[in-house]
Amino acid sequence: MKEVTIYTDGACSGNPGPGGWGAVLFYGARRKEISGGEKLSTNNRMEIQAVIEALNLLKEPCKAKIYSDSAYVVNCFQKGWIHGWLRNGWKNSKKEPVENQDLWKSLWELMKRHQVEYIKVKGHSDNEWNNRCDELAREAIKRL
Repeated sequence: MKEVTIYTDGACSGNPGPGGWGAVLFYGARRKEISGGEKLSTNNRMEIQAVIEALNLLKEPCKAKIYSDSAYVVNCFQKGWIHGWLRNGWKNSKKEPVENQDLWKSLWELMKRHQVEYIKVKGHSDNEWNNRCDELAREAIKRL
């Protein structure tokens, strides 16, 4: 299985408001940057969308290390929230529908194809690639 490293970030101008996402993918010496956005979104939606878009680019099953500053995204998998949601019919611990479940469902389908590890990074600090993803997400908002 090929091993890829992916950095992702999402941003919103207002929450909700215009949103952008960015990702940087590494495979060996290759680097690919992607970004996009939506006229009306939330920061959390853009964080998830960045991961979805990055995984969608992979042409075959891969081992992917995903670095994100989003506790929402990382905790979903590191703390096993996703398994509770699946068990409870996409309801959270308060028995309410999981927010952003359309995106979570898409991401979960992609994760069945790949071996994904999520790693939390500190946002807006000295992580070069997280900072680059933030720039890509903010540039995407300007293009809307």
